[in-house]
Amino acid sequence: MSRINLDMSLVERARRAARGIADGIEPDINASTTTTIERTVLRLLGINGIDENGVPLPNVIVEQAQAAGILGDGIAYWIGSAMVHEGQSAAEVARRIARGDLRLEEIHPADEKAVREAIAPEAARMCAHIKGRRLERERLIEELDAARPPYIYIIVATGNIYEDVTQAKAAAKCGADIIAVIRSTAQSLLDYVPYGPTTEGYGGTYATQANFRIMRQALDEVSRELGRYIRLVNYCSGLCMPEIAAMGAMERLDMMLNDAMYGILFRDINMRRTFVDQRFSRMINAYAGVVINTGEDNYLTTADAYDHAHTVLASQFINEELALRSGLRPEQIGLGHAFQMNPDMTDGFLYELAQAEMARAIFPDAPLKYMPPTKYMTGNIFKGHLMDAMFNLAGVISGQTIQLVGVLTEHIHTPFLQDRYLAIENAKYIMNNARHLGREISYRAGGEMERRANEVLTKATAMLEQVAEIGLMSAISQGMFAGVKRDPRGGRGLDGVVKKRDGYYNPFPEIFMRELSSPAFSPKLWRVQAQAQAQAQAKTKTKTKAKVEAPGPMQAQAPVESQAQAGERMDSGALPHVAGGEGGCGR
Repeated sequence: MSRINLDMSLVERARRAARGIADGIEPDINASTTTTIERTVLRLLGINGIDENGVPLPNVIVEQAQAAGILGDGIAYWIGSAMVHEGQSAAEVARRIARGDLRLEEIHPADEKAVREAIAPEAARMCAHIKGRRLERERLIEELDAARPPYIYIIVATGNIYEDVTQAKAAAKCGADIIAVIRSTAQSLLDYVPYGPTTEGYGGTYATQANFRIMRQALDEVSRELGRYIRLVNYCSGLCMPEIAAMGAMERLDMMLNDAMYGILFRDINMRRTFVDQRFSRMINAYAGVVINTGEDNYLTTADAYDHAHTVLASQFINEELALRSGLRPEQIGLGHAFQMNPDMTDGFLYELAQAEMARAIFPDAPLKYMPPTKYMTGNIFKGHLMDAMFNLAGVISGQTIQLVGVLTEHIHTPFLQDRYLAIENAKYIMNNARHLGREISYRAGGEMERRANEVLTKATAMLEQVAEIGLMSAISQGMFAGVKRDPRGGRGLDGVVKKRDGYYNPFPEIFMRELSSPAFSPKLWRVQAQAQAQAQAKTKTKTKAKVEAPGPMQAQAPVESQAQAGERMDSGALPHVAGGEGGCGR
């Protein structure tokens, strides 16, 4: 239950505006595919590896299809046609194309039904693998997940995956619950995914499938050693957003940074490219049971955290709506925000706490990700350590889920192991010492915190309604988010946006959405959450049983009939309609 009194009619208006904003870009999302989406389809069909020049096979094949002008049919259609005519698997066809033994433009179009029958087993095999990795995670969570929120989130960023492993294990042994491996600077601008393990990177380590596998294995080892599950995070953004999502799904990553607008605002990636890519990438994350993290905290690095707090909330509403349309559950949508106000302002902590409580009240089911102070870290490690402590206190009081702990040497150098140890010690001390403090606190009705939270909500609602009126692309071009202006026709990657043709074929959205749309789909993400759900279900069953055994005079047997009808729908495989779902858009 919320401790801060908000005008919930404004929340409903904000969500209604966010739906209108999403509706405005939906036609373009449905009408387009991209080079990275088609490369992702190939990866999901089991096509991986590099050619003799070190170019990833998905890039080789998609570039050939785009040059031939046939990518709008969907690469799955042409791979399937080759499978039908050549009697070979998708991987065998891919290797022949890479060697030059087979040219896509020379493949005779096969019957659509035959293509689908050829592709179906390959697609089903990968979906079964991803689902198996999801269930594997759920078993480990049930066995080992002993942590309580806020979960302590730590970053490693050496450039060498093997050194990252050393630092990640050390952080876990110090008390970290979540390890994020920062990507090498500007990898988001590469229109391909590097191949194999990497030992050189600037400001971070390349996101590759091999690196994911190495770190996942290392964290599983330390999880068993410590008796608690350590989660792995990477970055699913940029020009290869859905490809990295697919790799993470295959290697059982637990979280992905996956924002709908970050690449546009902070990497100058084309709007159309980003909006189309985010849909398929989030669909993959949803199916894999991955928790996404959005990047609203970055807004406050370019804009004032007090004056522009409403832009963070507005973006959270938009990210939430776009994520829901991709099949993500609210429990998988880790909306981001940050503790970034000027530490010298009077009552700064009050305003930070108001913002954190407001976010928790508006998004009660979301695993909110709370980011530490960085903008005003000056190199004074003593003041910085105190600022991080205040941030940790706000996090535990307001019930944040994911707490990226701040490090006292921020803005001086890449943290040493001992710096990270002190940061984790700071967080553990406060989160334990103030564990249930939030339960004892109520905020004064009509007080400054309530006023501030409603002021931010009012501004965010007005902003969303304005964006809904002019369109999201126009709003971004005017600099309404983070004070950054982008041209809808500019940015990187527009040449990779392809209009779908009639009959476009991608087998995976339909497969994913069939399960994601089912009420039975409920991935286990946190043990605490699973226990709470089990308790709630038990209470519901008890209440239902009591109603059935002793119906009131006006109840008759309606509850029993409703449950029976629901059971018939489940048995028949009928699925409820999901607004904005991809099942009918063929992508």
